[in-house]
Amino acid sequence: MKASIAAKLDQLARRLEELNGFLATEQATRDLAEFRRLSREHAEITPIVERFNRYRAAESDRAAATEMLADPEMKAFAEAEAREAAERMTALEAELQRLLLPKDPNDERNIFLEIRAGTGGDESALFAGDLFRMYSRYAERHRWPVEVISASPSDLGGFREAILRIAGQGAYSRLKFESGGHRVQRVPATETQGRIHTSAATVAVMPEPDEVGDVELNPADLKIDTYRASGAGGQHVNKTDSAVRITHLPTGIVVECQDDRSQHKNKARAMSLLGARIKDQQQREQRAKEAATRKSLVGSGDRSDRIRTYNFPQGRVTDHRINFTLHRIADIMDGDLDELLDQLAAEHQAEQLAALAETAA
Repeated sequence: MKASIAAKLDQLARRLEELNGFLATEQATRDLAEFRRLSREHAEITPIVERFNRYRAAESDRAAATEMLADPEMKAFAEAEAREAAERMTALEAELQRLLLPKDPNDERNIFLEIRAGTGGDESALFAGDLFRMYSRYAERHRWPVEVISASPSDLGGFREAILRIAGQGAYSRLKFESGGHRVQRVPATETQGRIHTSAATVAVMPEPDEVGDVELNPADLKIDTYRASGAGGQHVNKTDSAVRITHLPTGIVVECQDDRSQHKNKARAMSLLGARIKDQQQREQRAKEAATRKSLVGSGDRSDRIRTYNFPQGRVTDHRINFTLHRIADIMDGDLDELLDQLAAEHQAEQLAALAETAA
């Protein structure tokens, strides 16, 4: 194990002792917010220190076995013990490296998922509708509730734009690599000569802020309009100004919500979406700066990136970031995304491990 990693683990072991001591005292619960924060830290550190203790025990076992090698009668036993201890150390070191990888603080959050038709006219809107269904079915498979925040249907079906809110533990961690350009190759239903067309749609995945306070929103920077909702929802939506449009003047970001009959609820949801978009913009600007020195293998998340192609004639889906292809497009379009998402997560973790090895060198 590299000295820098061992030093980090020693530091965490000392920190766990401090937390154990403090959380056992009477004053630990006087400040409940601080108590919850320290309890979360304790829960995060404990499994790392437990494995580090097992690593040190295996290290001690190997040292003891090495000493026994000098005794001819114990040599065979000592060699087996040393080999077994070394194998345990290797496995535990790999586990510890994974546990030391930086955590994404947004991983457990709900998400806003935006789908927009791109190049390709009506076919692009139909493809956006297919992506809408794909992600909705994926959420259903995981029993995550889906809300349609806003939608702009196209004339021939599908959507020019659709915004979903998906609520579920780990939703962002599973879907965060979906941001980018999605391309489809197929024969449109309106094509009479059987020619394959290529069109595109873009997807943006943003973590939902815990509350609007996560992002500073000055009321003076907001222009709030109400209007009568259109589309599904019965006659009621056409009689009251329940829909809400909020414009963030400094950035020009505009959000709308007309999902609920309550203007108050629509405003609250629109404010949350606005906070998510502003935070997403800030993060993309930060990533753009970091990309000058290191570009993530799994992509920057920039929605202009072409990340995936859905080729219907060949029945395949290819993710270009990791050069991974699956030949079961029907299952994927029906929301069976886990194999693809697992590969993206594994590649991201591999790059994190490589970066950790570089910094520890």
